[in-house]
Amino acid sequence: MPDTITPKSPRARPPKPRHEVQRFFDALGWKAFRFQRSTWRSYLDGSSGLVHSATGTGKTLAVWMGPILKWLKDNPDRQKWNPKRPPPLKVIWITPQRALAGDTEQSLRAPLDFLNLPWRLESRTSDSKASAKARQLKKLPTALVTTPESLSLMLTHQNLLEQLAGVEAVIVDEWHELLGTKRGIQTELALSRLRKLNPQLRTWGVSATLGNLEEARDALVGRQPAGEVRIIEGYKNKKTKLESIIPAKIESFPWSGHIGTKMVPQVAERLEHVHSALVFANTRSQTEIWYQHLLKQRPDWAGKIALHHGSLDRSVRSWVESGLRAGSLRAVVCTSSLDLGVDFTAVDLVVQIGSPKGAARLLQRAGRSGHQPDATSRLAFVPTNALELIELAAAQDAIRAGRLESRPLLGKPLDVLAQHVVTVAIGGGFTSQELLNEVRSTLAYQSLTDDEWQWVLDFVVQGGSSLTAYPEYHRVKVNGDTYQVTERRTASMHRMNIGTIVSDASMQVKYMKGATLGRVEEYFLSRLNPGDKFLFAGKLVQLVRVQDNAAYVRRAKGTPDTVPRWMGGRMPLSSELSDALRNKLQEAADGKLIGREMKALKRLFQIQERWSAIPGQNELLIERIQTKGGHQLFVFPFEGRLVHEGLAALWAYRISRLQKITFTMACNDYGVVLQSPQPIPIDEAIRSGLFSTDDLLPDILASLNSTEMAKRQFRQIARVAGLVHPGYPNSRKSNKNLQASSNLFFDVFAQYDPENLLLLQSRREVLEQQLETSRMVSALERIGRSRIVVTDPPKVTPLAFPLLVDKLRERVSSESLEDRIARLQAQCEKAALKD
Repeated sequence: MPDTITPKSPRARPPKPRHEVQRFFDALGWKAFRFQRSTWRSYLDGSSGLVHSATGTGKTLAVWMGPILKWLKDNPDRQKWNPKRPPPLKVIWITPQRALAGDTEQSLRAPLDFLNLPWRLESRTSDSKASAKARQLKKLPTALVTTPESLSLMLTHQNLLEQLAGVEAVIVDEWHELLGTKRGIQTELALSRLRKLNPQLRTWGVSATLGNLEEARDALVGRQPAGEVRIIEGYKNKKTKLESIIPAKIESFPWSGHIGTKMVPQVAERLEHVHSALVFANTRSQTEIWYQHLLKQRPDWAGKIALHHGSLDRSVRSWVESGLRAGSLRAVVCTSSLDLGVDFTAVDLVVQIGSPKGAARLLQRAGRSGHQPDATSRLAFVPTNALELIELAAAQDAIRAGRLESRPLLGKPLDVLAQHVVTVAIGGGFTSQELLNEVRSTLAYQSLTDDEWQWVLDFVVQGGSSLTAYPEYHRVKVNGDTYQVTERRTASMHRMNIGTIVSDASMQVKYMKGATLGRVEEYFLSRLNPGDKFLFAGKLVQLVRVQDNAAYVRRAKGTPDTVPRWMGGRMPLSSELSDALRNKLQEAADGKLIGREMKALKRLFQIQERWSAIPGQNELLIERIQTKGGHQLFVFPFEGRLVHEGLAALWAYRISRLQKITFTMACNDYGVVLQSPQPIPIDEAIRSGLFSTDDLLPDILASLNSTEMAKRQFRQIARVAGLVHPGYPNSRKSNKNLQASSNLFFDVFAQYDPENLLLLQSRREVLEQQLETSRMVSALERIGRSRIVVTDPPKVTPLAFPLLVDKLRERVSSESLEDRIARLQAQCEKAALKD
């Protein structure tokens, strides 16, 4: 009888990767969207690409599950998975803000933990502990969350290059925030280095609310990507509900900030009926003020509302973010520090204080509420100026029409390139032609000429033609064909100052007993005396002393003497929103007031039309008014503050060439006012080419103190290019010292090396970034095609009133300003009623 043979159980087949991913989605109660599945397939095909979808619709999982699916496919046998021996570096995730690294890491960890993948996921930013950074210099994790600056820093360590060569994918989060900035250019250069190390590298970007997708894609993947490149569209039209909290009384003669904190009771009432909310303000100063006023309105909310902005200490921000995630905070008053990335599903309302100056930014902030694909995002808009209601109406039209802002790209900034060249020279060195080919593979430097490249090499090797005699500027040494940094001090100083974010010098603000509140810019503290009280981190504090680069304070009672002002808080009106705003005014001119916002301004428009005119889309309104202050000329291009600053100087210069005349001026997002003690020959100026684009550049340079503006811009360029250094962490140089050093370089180059490319760059950046010369040209061309409407109103009109107030701010103290404005308003209202 033959032996009985017991058949073996068939070996269990490993589950298919897509089933594993489905299991993760099922556990969350979600269903994968088509754009997510499309992204996964593209990744598995070896493609790179850009995922474009509204905030809160699942972009993170769209790009993150691709590498996970590939690893599951390549490693089907779970028996061989060993958590104690995680796979080498596979994915680098670049986040635009170091503050987002922790939350990003938490989001990415969820599927890893659910699927029990043996991956090691870590962060590396300037906030990371020194021990973690030291460990990573020996062995990088399987997936690393980092920033552009930290990635560039890793490229200086030659011992990491072999591990970086094994990277399978780089994912750039919130690419629209980096695009068109020097940090974005720094990212492009770092990606070109990684592609040199691994030509098969996949590059994926995540973006929301962006107009120029093709340019964004090309900047991300470079000119020679491996495999196909896709743009994958997700949910562009997530359900969004925008509404205005309209004041009970609309002033017919508004001024910037006149509504402001008068709306606190209405905002508090709205917050009463929601579980959790974000209250966005456009500046850090505004957040401090609004936080205090909300607490005064509702003292019982102490501990339930919080403050969040970039100058607060990291520990404070982390506490606030944890409270938002847990749903324990009713509201957080914040700036753009909470615009991005952090996923707060508890937030069910966003309040926007003042106009965000762009349709895309409004949509981005609205998306912070209802942060799930099937949820409705809700935003309540609080105007600080009645005219901002027109901006909201215009923004809603732009959003419905899909006219979102593009991010204009920067063209080959040589300060960033010089920094990158030194970075690569520290990280193992390079040969000239190989690195040139690598740099030209980026979109930013595709047109870099041989002469420009040679200039950059000469600059880092010998300081250029002007600094040859100074050894400290001979940073890179040439050994045969190889360029390398050999001095340890040079490498150390460079590593401490990698990056393109250049802000005014700041100081820590600390309690006398040592707890840190955050940082305030040096220029603000320099104006304070011991004993002065100011609002900071939501608290009233009193300055005790400034010592060792820190401002020591104690808690105070009473009223503040001042509120910190941070530079860079002004956001100009975007060109897309400017165009939409002119469309709304055209509707008003035609007698069509569409929507609650426009209907609320009915009386304002009636007075404007009766006394002057409502400018149409193809009209330029000019108002001539004589007041006690002199002859006023109000011009309304509706092109944004930065453009108007340049136009005001240009027009004043051109008029002054016709006759000797002195001007004072003011600008806002809607127009310009020129004031003179004598009549302004506007008719003659128009006939003589006031709005012409002929000789525009010479006239701009002649009308402004362009040398001083270029000198200020050069300070940033000098820092990025490595000409000046802030010093070592424990002995930072003062802002005054850095300013003097950069000014000296500017003067030396201007006198002895006038064709210095960094000098030319500073002048170009002034024209393009500070004056928005391209928009000035477009504005003048549009005006040239428009009908010029010149009126002589009996009184200051509703459109002109905010400009008049801005003029008054220059001459009237803050204590008497409101009284003076109230008298002017009363006079105008009396005239309107009588009329």
